[in-house]
Amino acid sequence: MSMDIEEFRKAGYAAIDQICDYFYSLEEKPVVAQVEPGYLAKLIPQAPPQEGEKFEDIAADYQRCIVPGLTHWSHPSFFAYFPTACTFEGIIADLYTSAVSNPGFNWICSPACTELEVIVMDWAAQLFGLDAAFMNSGRAGGGCLQTTASESALIAAVAARNTFMDAHQGVRLEDLVIICTTQTHSLALKAGRVLGLAVRAIEVGPEDAYALRGSQLRKAIAEETGKGRRPFFIIATIGTTSSGAVDNLSEIREVVREHPDIWLHVDAAWAGVALSCPELRAQLLLDEVNAVAYSFCTNFHKWGLVNFDCSTLWVRDRLALTRALDVTPEFLRTKEGDAGTVTDFRNWHLALGRRFRSLKLWFVLRSFGVEGFRAHIRKGIAQNNVFVNLVEKSPYLRLAAPPSLALTVFRMVPGWTEEAKSVVEEPSVSSAADKAVTIAASGGVAESKTPNVLTRALWERLERRRGDLYLTQTLLNGVFCLRIAIGASRTQEEHVRRAFAIIEEEATAVAKELDI
Repeated sequence: MSMDIEEFRKAGYAAIDQICDYFYSLEEKPVVAQVEPGYLAKLIPQAPPQEGEKFEDIAADYQRCIVPGLTHWSHPSFFAYFPTACTFEGIIADLYTSAVSNPGFNWICSPACTELEVIVMDWAAQLFGLDAAFMNSGRAGGGCLQTTASESALIAAVAARNTFMDAHQGVRLEDLVIICTTQTHSLALKAGRVLGLAVRAIEVGPEDAYALRGSQLRKAIAEETGKGRRPFFIIATIGTTSSGAVDNLSEIREVVREHPDIWLHVDAAWAGVALSCPELRAQLLLDEVNAVAYSFCTNFHKWGLVNFDCSTLWVRDRLALTRALDVTPEFLRTKEGDAGTVTDFRNWHLALGRRFRSLKLWFVLRSFGVEGFRAHIRKGIAQNNVFVNLVEKSPYLRLAAPPSLALTVFRMVPGWTEEAKSVVEEPSVSSAADKAVTIAASGGVAESKTPNVLTRALWERLERRRGDLYLTQTLLNGVFCLRIAIGASRTQEEHVRRAFAIIEEEATAVAKELDI
């Protein structure tokens, strides 16, 4: 049976109350859902009901069946992947968005949807210090909202491919190659698969803190060209997922200038929002982004206080996007579009329809303001510094890469070897620590106690504590590491200290178990 307006009002009040209760009790919930695969099939019928059910029963089943199976990304002890910094402003905006349910593909579909997006993308560009060349109010560039950084990279690659092939007649599709690194997000390989193109991943290592150097890029371009391939799209990263590495855009800048027909896309999906803080812009190479990037992406839905999804993509030449993606059958033509007086965002992404995402970004930026947004970013960095200081005092834990903003990668080492301690604290940690322990093993200590083995043992114990905290693991050139990412809006220093206490407790247990 369909709800009427008054029934919706009543159910809406109840839903808001339940959402508030959810956040009040969030810290008491296990971080990760304590269910087994397939749990839901035992609770929900295998076929839809023949007759409509009361909404009270449906809402009750949400609490009974769904909530126990949720992993809580807003939990203050969620440190896996990159936490979501969900806010109430964004939740309310999504409620309004769902109410109007506008697909927003043409300006006329809802002028407010398009025009607000144009405006807030320029707000965000100013927040991050992006050059006027990337703004919608400028002559050539502009920005729009996408679903994720993966879609943003794919869109940029499509524009780059068409631009390159238009400029180089006779180039075959199979000649094209995307260049990235072994630390680039999976979005690079996905873009290659979707487009049917080769991908060259440059090996980066601990000697450069897992960042791409200009010399490596220059060599890769020469090698690919020597094979008859045509590099057309480079993905550089500000804040890699595994370790938070920042590719050396100062050097990449010079290489790109030698190859002006190659499109440089800068993926700053996680770290880009930190550009809001002026004191971080040199560290994050903003000047280089403004100088040579053809496109730039960051996600508000990670560290940026906006609930999922809200990915921002800016391009230096918006016509490169629309030329590649404009498909306009007669039924989509409008007099405003034909006159060129409006923006039709359907030509800026893959799908036709698009959500009214700009509303939640507008709500959040207005509610927090520039200073409030910066305060949130600085809080995450300060909390990460607390964790780093604790790791540095630990007898069993060592940094596995330089700390990056609100991300720390660490591993376990034997407390009995000063040699292992010293080498792991250096930036080139990858093989040095394991080598040191292997050397020590020749003196009577089992090789099974190398840092990789110890860290995996620690990880297995922490996996059993996922109700208390949630971390994720990674590999840095074959070295097994753990990573803690801070950023949930409800995380406080006490949660970071508690997380470290749990990690240290389990590391001590590993040390005792393996007699180190």
